[in-house]
Amino acid sequence: MPDSEEMDGPSTSGLWRQRHMREKVEQVLDEVRPALVTDGGDIELVDVGDDGIVKVKLTGSCAGCPMSQLTLKLHVERILKERIPEVVAVESA
Repeated sequence: MPDSEEMDGPSTSGLWRQRHMREKVEQVLDEVRPALVTDGGDIELVDVGDDGIVKVKLTGSCAGCPMSQLTLKLHVERILKERIPEVVAVESA
């Protein structure tokens, strides 16, 4: 019979890391959100991949804004990468 470490193995620690990363991303998005809400928009976290790619959905007035990709890259991605070094990129879902 495997010991508890073997049972917890990589899949359990991987799930923990993914959940922890998702929580950290949510916390940072909560800090970014007020600037978007001021302009009538918002942001939803869709996915945090094992590869460090964060997928988000801009909503409200941000969804149709021609500047949304600049907001995503120059504001949201920059801050996430500064605060969470594991984040490689932020993409629109």
